[in-house]
Amino acid sequence: MLGYVIRRILIMIPTLLAISVITFVIIQLPPGDYLTTLVNEMQSRGESMDQGRMAMLRETYGLDRPMHEQYALWLAGMLRGDFGYSFEYNLPVADVVGDRLSLTAIVSFATILFIWVVSFPIGIYSATRQYSLGDYVLTFLGFLGLATPSFLLALVMLYFANVWFGTSIGGLMDPRYIGQPWSWGKAMSVFEHMWIPVIVIGTAGTAAMIRRLRANLLDELHKPYVVTARAKGLPPGRALVKYPLRVALNPFVSDIGNLLPQVVSGAAIVSVVMSLPTTGPMLLQALRSQDMYLAGSFLMFLAVLTVIGVFLSDLALAALDPRIRLSGGASR
Repeated sequence: MLGYVIRRILIMIPTLLAISVITFVIIQLPPGDYLTTLVNEMQSRGESMDQGRMAMLRETYGLDRPMHEQYALWLAGMLRGDFGYSFEYNLPVADVVGDRLSLTAIVSFATILFIWVVSFPIGIYSATRQYSLGDYVLTFLGFLGLATPSFLLALVMLYFANVWFGTSIGGLMDPRYIGQPWSWGKAMSVFEHMWIPVIVIGTAGTAAMIRRLRANLLDELHKPYVVTARAKGLPPGRALVKYPLRVALNPFVSDIGNLLPQVVSGAAIVSVVMSLPTTGPMLLQALRSQDMYLAGSFLMFLAVLTVIGVFLSDLALAALDPRIRLSGGASR
């Protein structure tokens, strides 16, 4: 196990380096840069920017340098913990994403918990009571959750939350707490508003996880070792938990690689519709305005979380499922 962990960590280094090159090149592919976008917006409003000031800004931000020099400066800064300067916000990237990152983490972890708590018992119930009335009802609700667009569900939930509970529409807190330091009232306001985006973002993931858990568990329950265990008089609960359920949990564990990046990115479209102060809309705006240091830092952070998440899920799968081996090749 120790050798496997060391090999995987060593593989992460060139992987992240390659991702950083691809990320920087993709951000630079659109014509122009942030200053070009800014000048175009000013011209659309009938304003103009002095060419001397524009040249000074290019030199200040290093936009007049070749691409490989800009990449080297960006990479060296990240290794030192300096993620660059956001052109649009006129602040260091670390200061821009601070509060939004904490709110995004709260919503995302609550959504992950919601998905697991809801999908786990429903998936087991549907698999152990196949073709029952409850299975048909839950299957219908699962397909309904997969087919309903998240932004449409967000609009419906916002309306009913405002009509039934008096919750203010949009955002993660009452307007009076925006920009204020954290307090008990602000925390309670966040929890009051948080259940709406948690249900909206988690609905599709919950429905998909129920279907996957049900299918995996049904496949295991019909295998010969389960039939043999039941024939020998093993109690039904133990026959379910001992091996079939343990193997069927693989989708929950393997999803760690996808869940960690979601903690940062969140559901961008739902966040825009619901006016959530999370990092998803900020990343989208940074890509649109070519704020390369802000967008690049976001994308690299997502890449790091993805690589770490896949690594952790592989270790957890090896511990959960005895059929998984850490090294390739046939065993004798």
